[in-house]
Order: sequence, then structure tokens, then C-alpha cells
Amino acid sequence: MTLSIGVIGLGNISQRHRKNLKMSYPNATILAMSASGRQPNSKVENADKIVYSLEALIDEKPYFSIIASPATLHSSHAIPLIKAGIPVLIEKPVTVKSADAIALLDIAKLHNTPVAVGYCLRYLSSAPIIKQLIENKTIGYIYNASINIGQFLPHWRPTKDYRESVSANAHLGGGALLELSHELDYLQWILGDMDFHYAHLRNSTELQLDVEELADIVLVSKTGCVCNIHLDFIQKQPQRKCSFIGSKGRLDWDLLNNTITLHTLEGDKTLYSQPEWDKNKMYLDMLADFDSLINHKENQCPTLFQACKTITLIEKIKEKAVFGGTL
Repeated sequence: MTLSIGVIGLGNISQRHRKNLKMSYPNATILAMSASGRQPNSKVENADKIVYSLEALIDEKPYFSIIASPATLHSSHAIPLIKAGIPVLIEKPVTVKSADAIALLDIAKLHNTPVAVGYCLRYLSSAPIIKQLIENKTIGYIYNASINIGQFLPHWRPTKDYRESVSANAHLGGGALLELSHELDYLQWILGDMDFHYAHLRNSTELQLDVEELADIVLVSKTGCVCNIHLDFIQKQPQRKCSFIGSKGRLDWDLLNNTITLHTLEGDKTLYSQPEWDKNKMYLDMLADFDSLINHKENQCPTLFQACKTITLIEKIKEKAVFGGTL
């Protein structure tokens, strides 16, 4: 029997997944389905068959399926597959509303279907190293964490009008908080659960969107670490950095350059450096890890439970934030 794998969604991330599935499972039949079930307007690359409904996808009995539709549709796409016992890898954010995320969690538990969430930054080669350094108390007690990430939204996908992208539209689950939720995921993965303290959300006059373009957040960990987080869609030169300040020194993690630097009284030391890294390897490793989850092998997959915590935190930030700019 030929192995088949489904991918729901026809956007940029689904293109990457289909290409990677062809590399990882060269003999598999790749099933593609648009988020709406419509007939695609053009040829779908790396797809062997187009299906037009969830029922048709389920009838194919895929080994697993990837949900790469807009976040507002994730739960409606994932739930029938989970009920059918088909493992699902859901792109981040897992949902837009915490109620939908909790419903997914309850259904996955009820049907005992493997589910993971696509927070690919956990598969960056420096990510487990920075986590281990913190856990090993390389810089002692952690007083502060500071995250700064930004990139000019019109440059994300140069071939597409940014105003039509998922990132730019509230009804598709856009905005800096949801689109850049990787940072909230890895922060809680490394430091544990966070309590909300303050948030300021803004719009610029440059992009004129109906979603937040800049977010500044203060969270505090259960151990008392104060975390300052800045997310934006407006920085002209991309950056993605995280620093941890501890009683014995500071760790600077540059995620774009894939480096970790230690600063202590004795001086500066590069603990990890792989600047010429292949971004796609994160996604390939994520697929391999999800395969391990399906087969009950050791894995590090971001869980549905952890993703629920991230969405609940984002919901609280939005509810309690101060709004500025043109919002």
C-alpha cells in the first residue's frame, strides 16, 4: 500500500512542507488541499493529488497531515482528522482563540491521536544548547531576559502584496503577537510559565494595518525573571536576538546568525557559532521528530498543551494591553 501524506493550505509554508515531504518520503503520495477546498488556479508543486474536502482527505487514510491553513481555520481542519485517528502537525500559532486550542487538546486526548505544533525555532541547532546552558546554570540565577525581533513586513514575501498576507489581516489570524509567537513559545520552553505584567501594542503610519505592528511586553517567570519582549513588523534590517542576564554573566543568543556568546568577568567567549546554517533543516528535523512521535519514539515535539499556554498568554496580552498609534 502506498503511503500518503496530506497538506492543507496552498500558501508559502505549505509549499515548503510539500517540498520537504518529497525529500523525506520520496515514495509517498503527497495530497494537497486548499484551505477552502477550492480548485487551485494553477499547478500545485510537489503535489501528486488534489483533494477538495476533509472527507476526501480522510478517505485517503494519510499517514499524517500537516495543517498549514490560516490560523483561524486550524481547529476546524484539525478536529475531523484527529477524530479519524490521523496524526496532525499544526502550523503555529495553533489557533487564534484559547477556547479553540483547549477544544483541540480535549479531542486529541479523547482520541489519543498524535498532535504537534510547528514551532520550528526549537529545531534551530543553537536552541537546545541555549536551553541546556540555562538549565545548567552557566550564568547562575537568571534575573532578566530580553527579546528583540523585527523585520519589515513588505519584505517578508516580496512577490506578494503584504496587505493581502495572513500576517496583515486580523480575520486570518495576523498581527505581531500571533505571527511572531515563536518568541513566546521558546521563552516558556526555556524559562517555564510566564505571568503577564504589562503590554503596549501599536500601529505605525507606514503599514496601516488592522492588526498590531509593534508589541512591547513585560512578563515574569515563576522564579522571578523579568522578561522584556519586543516584536515588530517595521524594522528595515531584520534581527532576532535574545539575551539572558544572570548572577554569573550574560548569554547573548543571535537566532539569525545562529550564535551564542557568553559574557563574564573573565571576558567574552563564543560558545556556539554556525552562521552558514540551512534554515530548511529546522523543518526537516521537525518532520523527522513528528515521525518519532507518531511511532512512540523519543521526541522533542512542541506539544498541544504547550501551544495552548502560548495562545492563552497572547489572549491575555491582547485583553490587558495598552493600545497606541493608529490602533
